Amino acid sequence: MEEKKDFSQISSQLFEYRSIEKKRLILSLSITLIVMIVEIIGGLIASSIALISDAGHMFTHAFAIGISLLAIYIAKKPPCHHKTFGLYRSEILAAFINGIFLLTIIGFIIYEAIMRFLNPIEVAGFYMFFVALVGLAVNLSSILILSKGKTKNLNVRSVFFHMIADAASSIGIVIVAIIINYTNWYLLDPLVSIGISIIILYWAIGILKESTRILLEVAPKGLDVNLIANSLKENFSEIDELFNMHLWTITPDMLVFSAYLALKDGINESQKNDFIIEINNFLYEKYNIIESTIQVVSQEYLKSCNIT
Repeated sequence: MEEKKDFSQISSQLFEYRSIEKKRLILSLSITLIVMIVEIIGGLIASSIALISDAGHMFTHAFAIGISLLAIYIAKKPPCHHKTFGLYRSEILAAFINGIFLLTIIGFIIYEAIMRFLNPIEVAGFYMFFVALVGLAVNLSSILILSKGKTKNLNVRSVFFHMIADAASSIGIVIVAIIINYTNWYLLDPLVSIGISIIILYWAIGILKESTRILLEVAPKGLDVNLIANSLKENFSEIDELFNMHLWTITPDMLVFSAYLALKDGINESQKNDFIIEINNFLYEKYNIIESTIQVVSQEYLKSCNIT
């Protein structure tokens, strides 16, 4: 089995891979920002809080794309003696700050919507329809731009699904604009803005949960040290016991694992290095753990220590 590459080689490959998606992300970001500004101006002219709230929704996606681009540029700085994992975690920190900021946006939109319920304002339905239609066309364009990379890159995939949700909200605003234009049911405008706020809240909570898990070095969803330990014992009969196991995330696609490992009798010292390489490769191929540190201990140590 081929020896697993070290962290610096893998991080270099990750940077090269993410760079492939950079042009798509920049194009999508540019389109999103332009339409976000158009929706803010259009919302103010048409007195539509729904358009303004959708602009806030588009901001969440613009920020998500920006985080992905930020990770690519920061990854140019290689790990060094005091930044041994590089600066990949800045992507997670930015996501956490973004999640908190989104809660502020949601609070503002809901407050404005409630004020509109109490004091209805006439909405220019035709203008609202035109701006929302432009937003929908842009969302569909971004979906097409990002669709080729959505299954390969986690960041691109998350942005892709954000765009799907954004397109759905744009469709809702287009429908409401048509109804308002013919019926003057102005209360539909703040009602839709609250619905869009709920969508933003859903993404904000998801961002905060995931970024908090990573910053607190909690094991990633769907994976834990017991699962890994059982998998190693099933695939490597030489293992007697694993303990002092740790699993954490640098970024969603960069996992790190460490453990103490006791082997059964019969494995000589010359075989241990090859055996550790096999374990490292297994963890990399099965769980995408880019760096694993395995400390082999003797049976005497295993008997003397208190394993919990």
